[in-house]
Amino acid sequence: MCQLLGMNANTPTDVMFSFAGLATRADEHKDGFGIAFFEDPGLRLFVDHHSARVSPVADLVKRFPIRSGNVIAHIRKATQGRVALQNTHPFVRELWGRYWVFAHNGDLKGFAPRLHGGFRPVGDTDSELAFCWLMQELAKAHADVPPISELRHTLAELLPIPAAYGTFNCLLSNGQALWAHCSTQLHWLARRHPFGAAHLADDDLSVDFGALTTPGDRVALVATQPLTRDEAWTAFAPGELRVFVGGQPG
Repeated sequence: MCQLLGMNANTPTDVMFSFAGLATRADEHKDGFGIAFFEDPGLRLFVDHHSARVSPVADLVKRFPIRSGNVIAHIRKATQGRVALQNTHPFVRELWGRYWVFAHNGDLKGFAPRLHGGFRPVGDTDSELAFCWLMQELAKAHADVPPISELRHTLAELLPIPAAYGTFNCLLSNGQALWAHCSTQLHWLARRHPFGAAHLADDDLSVDFGALTTPGDRVALVATQPLTRDEAWTAFAPGELRVFVGGQPG
């Protein structure tokens, strides 16, 4: 299946180190990659249907320190839908005057909801279909963007529905927070003062965050599998939904 990476921080932060760790796993997950950076109400989206190991677009992301408070990245191992740009995660839609970004790790069998609003898939993946359905149901449940706590409650009711059709690990953000839902495998990590050094689990690369941060910085990461070998990653429980705001788990 695919691999996910999410980041939420209380101050704009780059993810070059974490994305480099994710990209090392793209030999197996070679059917495309994408990454979305929120910047206030704006969004930078980079996608390529080539592997993150060889894509010049991925190389740009590894080298260019784009700073954001919320980031979602994905490397694809296709299960449904051909290898094509329109099937590359993360997917983006607008709702309530905000961008929403979604990425999925898993495989849904027989999930065929009726779509009747303005949310339609462009590609032919189960992931984009589930995202369009989720946006449709959120739009039905709320007339305008609700508080984060209320959105968490609504998502807790909605996300188990597609999850009943298979594996549904996913990340969702509207630039205000990062929601993460675990079906089978997902991990999270909170970095805060005092910051130390970290080493990638799959590459001989390390960074000393203490030299790059201030005492007030807080950064939360979510990944399919831990990206570093010397930090205290916490596994999600199956069915667990977490929301990250200001670099802290909720």
